[in-house]
Formats: sequence, structure tokens, C-alpha cells
Amino acid sequence: MLLVSRIKILIGFLSFLQIATLQYRGALAINSPARRTTQFTIMTPRTNSSASNRNDDSAVMRELKEKILAQAAEIDKLKKQLAPKKPVSGGHGHGGGEEEDVHGYLQRSFLTLASHRVGWLGLFLCSLSLTAIIMNGFEHTLSRQIELAYFVPLLAGHGGNTGGQTVGTVLSALSEGTIKLSDAPRIVFKEASSGLVAGTVLGVIVGPIAHFVMGISMHVSAVVTCTLPILSTIAGTLGSTIPFLCILLGIEPALVSSPAMTSFVDVTGLLCYFILAKHIFALFDVDF
Repeated sequence: MLLVSRIKILIGFLSFLQIATLQYRGALAINSPARRTTQFTIMTPRTNSSASNRNDDSAVMRELKEKILAQAAEIDKLKKQLAPKKPVSGGHGHGGGEEEDVHGYLQRSFLTLASHRVGWLGLFLCSLSLTAIIMNGFEHTLSRQIELAYFVPLLAGHGGNTGGQTVGTVLSALSEGTIKLSDAPRIVFKEASSGLVAGTVLGVIVGPIAHFVMGISMHVSAVVTCTLPILSTIAGTLGSTIPFLCILLGIEPALVSSPAMTSFVDVTGLLCYFILAKHIFALFDVDF
């Protein structure tokens, strides 16, 4: 709105200059020596001169009106372009509470925010317990291949980072109105492809570093190299799908998308990590 105010002030100043210039030109035409001579010497042309001046004045007024209308239309256009878009809202969520209204955020107490979020956070905390179950299921493997445990935090963090970027991008585009629900298939495919490319690049870099610099065994480095593209693809897919699902289900996407993505990516990423390890270890003839 500050930018709009500045634009309005500038346009108003330009309008004032134009009006002053036109009025000055009109005054010069009225008070010109040729007109005064005509008025006092010849009576017959005076009528024609008055009519001509009236026509000139009417033309000036029409020109001023057209300029003012054009500037008013330009100001309205700028207001529409610079007006803040309405944030995306999926309505009341199942997490118990009203939607996260951006406009009323500053007026809400921390207790109100906590009460709206604790239900969803508790639900996703329970879902994260699946990671403990998965770790417990592969406890025997981890005890024999301790190097696998080194990369569990790294992979979990990478999945959260990748999905977080995707969720933020999709929510921002939805709030600005640049994408809509019908664009979901295209967006999901784009983000999944982006995750696959980014994960492949990182896997090709991290795997050799783990083996040649950190001294990690070849088979574990190969597992990490193969896991990163799959994990990034899963994170990109879930991070772009969950906001659209929240809108379809009437859930506030800003409240749910990020924790839901983190929970699902951690569980699926860890499961893929150990499944890939089992098959790659078999290729290297290593006991899993």
C-alpha cells in the first residue's frame, strides 16, 4: 500500500503540472496581443474569435477530463496488481481449531496457537514412532553393519529439507493464486522430477566422499548413493501432494503440510534405506 500511495502522489503531481500548463497556455491565448487588437479594432471578427476561444476552452477541458480518467484507471489497475492475495485456506481442520488466519496472527496469544497445533503435532509424533519400530526391526543388521547407522540422521534431515522446500514453494504459489487445485498432477510430477535430479546429483557427490574421504566401506557408500535419489523423489512427491490433499479434505494446509510431510518422509525414507541395503549387500556378497 505504501507503493500505491507513492504512485498516487506522483500521478497527482504530474496531473497538477499538466493542468497548470494547460491553464497557462489558455491564459496566453486569451491575453495575446493579436486577440486584443482584434477586439478593439474590428467588431465583426470578435464574435468569431470568442467562439473560437470557447471551442479551445472546451477542447482543453475535454483533454483534461480524458487525462484524469486515464490516470484514475491506471491507479485502479496498480491497486489490483499490488493488492495482497488472500491466503489459501482449507477451512476448519480435523486438528481441532480454527484455520491459521494470517491477518489475525498477531492478535492471537501463544496459548491459542499451541492449542490449535498440539493435536496435529501429537498425531504426527505417534506416526514418527514407526521409525523406532523400523530401527528395532533392523537392529541385528545395525549391530553388524554399524556404518549404516552413521547415515540415518543425514538421510532423515535431507528428506525433511527436500520436502520442506517443496511444501514452502507449493504453499506460496497457492497463496499467490499462481496455481490452483486443477494443477496438482502437473505440480506433483514437476516436483518429483526435480527431487529425482537433485537427489541423483547429491548421491553421486556424497557416495564417493563417504568412501574415499571418510573411509566408509564400498557397499555402504553405494547404499547411500542409491538412497538419496529415491528419498528426494519421495520427499518432492509428498511435499507437493499433501497441500492439495489438505485443501480437498478441508484442512488448513499451512498447519498440516510440513509436519505430515516430515513424518511420512522419515518413515518411508528409512524403510527404503534398509531395503536397498539388503539388496546391495547381496550384490557385494556381504552378510545383511
